[in-house]
Amino acid sequence: MRRLPALCFLAAMAVLGGCTSDKKPPAPVVTPAPPPDAAGFFVEPDAPAVQQVAVWEAEGRSTDAAALRRIAESPVAVWFANADPGYQDRARRLVSTAAAHGRTAVLVPYWVPQRDCGGHSGGGAPDAAAYRAWIGELATAVRGNDVVVILEPDAVPHLIDGCVSGPVAEERYTLLGEAIAAFKREPRAKVYLDAGNPGWIKDVDRVTATLERAGVRQADGFSLNVANFETTEANIAYGTAISDRLGGLPFVIDTSRNGNGPAPVDAQDSEGHWCNPPGRALGPAPTTDTKTPRVDAYLWIKRPGESDGACLPDAPPAGQWWPEYALGLATN
Repeated sequence: MRRLPALCFLAAMAVLGGCTSDKKPPAPVVTPAPPPDAAGFFVEPDAPAVQQVAVWEAEGRSTDAAALRRIAESPVAVWFANADPGYQDRARRLVSTAAAHGRTAVLVPYWVPQRDCGGHSGGGAPDAAAYRAWIGELATAVRGNDVVVILEPDAVPHLIDGCVSGPVAEERYTLLGEAIAAFKREPRAKVYLDAGNPGWIKDVDRVTATLERAGVRQADGFSLNVANFETTEANIAYGTAISDRLGGLPFVIDTSRNGNGPAPVDAQDSEGHWCNPPGRALGPAPTTDTKTPRVDAYLWIKRPGESDGACLPDAPPAGQWWPEYALGLATN
């Protein structure tokens, strides 16, 4: 199965300003109050969903704006997917602003070399040296603050599915281990190495062995379902099986878009199973109160409303804000 389009977030945060072509300027942004069960995670005051709510309210689309507040008022992860100048300052502002509000930011580094193997979110660092320098700068920028780090979605599963192999694979194992170590120099950082989803690599033993080789035992756990739609129940079962083999290591689950579970698999369009499938819905709200052993949190890691890629005629490139898709998630 294709990699979960994780980074279809090409969380190219550079695109956050291009949420809409509407000519009316958005209303002043006010930091939304976090939902009562947000477990202390940070709600970005200027996220695309927040801006979209303001635009729709100004246009009189009050019903749609009210629905979209389900996203705008919920904590979502912030992706770092390039080395554009200022990324260190952006990370520093993120964690310091979160701390000022008594909240914890969730951060996603996504720049490993040969990211997504040339797919919709293809790219990444040009070489290992560039990645090491980038990770070091990012880890230093967040030091001194509470932060949750979801490290390199898809990077481990691609080591298993053959997307990367040989010297490139050996290098990736090393880089992931070094990245974990860089963030864990800050005792207040919690790091979860991504492990894919239960619909992708079904051989739990292979997933476990690959995670171990990449250094997961030096992390706080692993993450599942990033940018995918597998049910919470399926992820709990899958994650528990992996955890059993790792001595009870905990994990987090991306529930941002799994409210209706995955789309049916279409033999004629397998990409449509994970790339902007219609009819999906928001999943359980972010919380640490999962009532499930070993599940540290449900998080909205994939930013609901950002495209998985230009896989449909009207779909924008990966990582770009797509208000109508966001509205569908919020209303289904």
